[in-house]
Amino acid sequence: MAAILLITDRSANPLPPLSLLPHQVTVRGSHDQVLTDSAGADVVIVDARDDLVSAKSVCQMFGSAGIVVPRLAILAEGGLAVYSPDWNCADFILDGAGPAEYDARLRILAAPPESNPEVIQVGGLLIDEAAYSVVLDNQPLELTYTEFELLKYLALHPGRVFSREHLLAEVWGYDYYGGTRTVDVHVRRLRAKLGPEHEALIGTVRNVGYRFAVRP
Repeated sequence: MAAILLITDRSANPLPPLSLLPHQVTVRGSHDQVLTDSAGADVVIVDARDDLVSAKSVCQMFGSAGIVVPRLAILAEGGLAVYSPDWNCADFILDGAGPAEYDARLRILAAPPESNPEVIQVGGLLIDEAAYSVVLDNQPLELTYTEFELLKYLALHPGRVFSREHLLAEVWGYDYYGGTRTVDVHVRRLRAKLGPEHEALIGTVRNVGYRFAVRP
């Protein structure tokens, strides 16, 4: 089951095929805080059936913010004439498609990228999960357990933005009773240990949360 953010200005069951699938769907309008709502979503569906200009603007807004959650555009057949790569969508689907086609496309988009879960290497940063060690430009970093887990979680999802609440649940656990401010504190500590040349590896997306920047 995937977490889906559907951006549409239609009301009253705007996309019937989704209601027949087991995915968790959150519906928002194009003028809502969709960047914030995308934190934690596996796929964003942008409804372009009625307003192509607005839908394209929404898709490009995600790209400008550096949010890499895959986006699926819904197009009427006439919209194919203006759909292009600069929409920054991973895929599109035509209006009238059935639940099976939606499910297949969503499963492909939501599938995590293949990677080695034990070793994460980005530029000069090397995270060894088995050894619980982090090396930056051939120099070891002394991290606490939580700092290590937070850095590892962000690095496993490069470019994806996570809200503080999401990070708190995934890194600290659902039984943690502290507030989200502890996430900010740990991010500041991590940035300090990464140093001024690499602190931008952990980027802030205003009013949304944090992301691991692929290219600082």
